[in-house]
Amino acid sequence: MSMLEILAVIAVVAFVIGRQLMGEPLRGKRLILLPAILLVIGFVDLRGHNVHTTATDIGCIAVSAVIAAGIGAWQGSMMHLESRNGGLWGRMPVRSLWLWLALVASRVGMMLVAHGLDAKVAASFTPLLFLLGVNRLAQAAVVTPRSLAAGVSFAPEKDGTVFLADRLGNGRR
Repeated sequence: MSMLEILAVIAVVAFVIGRQLMGEPLRGKRLILLPAILLVIGFVDLRGHNVHTTATDIGCIAVSAVIAAGIGAWQGSMMHLESRNGGLWGRMPVRSLWLWLALVASRVGMMLVAHGLDAKVAASFTPLLFLLGVNRLAQAAVVTPRSLAAGVSFAPEKDGTVFLADRLGNGRR
């Protein structure tokens, strides 16, 4: 991963944190589809790396993914959800910032462990997009059932449709 890509990831995370702290309409495509795309791009980046991925790399990345998913699920459970203008709206409390710090600390810690185990890919910045996708999907995996249980559909997309409304049985088509 180049320095430009690392800076882009940092900018995206700062943007996501800012939006979550201010609160925003939760649209299905942004909540579910965008993290899935991040995960796929991150996985392709892992596979396309010039260094051979070892079993130790895979193990370290798997541990990082479990940690990222756990933190994402916790973030999803902390998010305040409500219905605004007929759609889902969410805001993260300021105290949730420590979860972002825990995510960063876990990644740095796993990079150090991977370095000690000579897992070059896992010790690099290459898994960042993949792990961010895992984290965001885990948050969505908690937020989506919470909103369904409350009977609140995703906020409408810019074209007025509601993502997965026909499959989830709530919201407009």
